[in-house]
Amino acid sequence: MPELPEVETTLRGIRPHLEGETIRAVRVWESRLRWPVATNLEELLVGASFGSIRRRGKYLILPLTGIGSLIVHLGMSGSLRMVSEAQERRRHDHLELVLSTGWCLRYHDPRRFGCVLFASEPDLHPLIRNLGPEPLGSSFTEAVLFQSARQKKTSIKSLIMDSGIVVGVGNIYANEALFLAGISPFRKAQDLSLRDCQCLVEAIQTVLGSAIEMGGTTLRDFVNASGQPGYFSQTLNVYGREGKPCPNCGIGVASMRQNQRSSYWCPVCQI
Repeated sequence: MPELPEVETTLRGIRPHLEGETIRAVRVWESRLRWPVATNLEELLVGASFGSIRRRGKYLILPLTGIGSLIVHLGMSGSLRMVSEAQERRRHDHLELVLSTGWCLRYHDPRRFGCVLFASEPDLHPLIRNLGPEPLGSSFTEAVLFQSARQKKTSIKSLIMDSGIVVGVGNIYANEALFLAGISPFRKAQDLSLRDCQCLVEAIQTVLGSAIEMGGTTLRDFVNASGQPGYFSQTLNVYGREGKPCPNCGIGVASMRQNQRSSYWCPVCQI
């Protein structure tokens, strides 16, 4: 599933091709995504120009001058690619925006769990308005995490995967950040000290930053805007490594289902 680093990688790939450019045509081949594509999308978008594209959590927000924005989520298997208009449509290509330059922004999603929605005020949209702070931004600090953690009886892993607490920390990156911070995924959030929270904030930022530099993590079928995979999976310390030696102490990495997700941790290094 594309997580924050994959979405940020996509953003950086499409931004130079879109900002300031005008939409010449809209083609919708399949409107049945997680939420239906608006039937009047062509009427809304043709002739509009893109503003400054940004990311909010795992959502891409594509402003269109004077009319609103597109909100795009890649779901479980989605991707956005820049292709030429002449490039043949592939199976599971559901929608494209044709630019005046001849480039096309094409949305591909085999499982159709993603979305392409139009919103006049995207920051007030129900999908966006209640999101927590960005993990790589200045508003996500140890004090903020500590304040949130001390009020929760849930596990720390569940807490940092809650998008109302902090956005974009999916299962892979939660496992990796907790390992880097030396914190067990099963510890109660309210038991963490301020120092623990500082270590965890720094670990989350390090893990996400490294993943962005490497283009994301490809475990199934994520590719970036140029159709290339990410390589962070080659540096994973614990995720998907059950029984393999911990890179710190050499003991076998443990695995267990936790809240219907797989948790991986070192029983010695994470307490």
